[in-house]
Amino acid sequence: MSTTVNTDTRAEVTLDTDTVDVIAVLEAEAEHSGRAARAKTTWTQEDDGEWVANYGGYFGGSVDKRDGRYVASDTFGLVVGDFATLEEAQAKLADQLHVMLPSVIRPVA
Repeated sequence: MSTTVNTDTRAEVTLDTDTVDVIAVLEAEAEHSGRAARAKTTWTQEDDGEWVANYGGYFGGSVDKRDGRYVASDTFGLVVGDFATLEEAQAKLADQLHVMLPSVIRPVA
């Protein structure tokens, strides 16, 4: 007897047209900007065991404490990882946001 186990944990995400347009603009700007500056990430504790990231003025995701571990989820709700400390989870999410949204910072005119 054999059993097939599906370990694919990818999630399907549906984006509206405006979001797709914003992502396309950010990608185009990142290609032309060269080295992208890192946007400032700030954290707000929303509830006991829940921290929300603000990345350059945008919702960046969250870190939730679950069973003594810290689970980071990105701006789309996809899990970035499971970490032993809050600091590790926040740092990894900030790094992930910089990769996902490299050109969030706009030059001041």
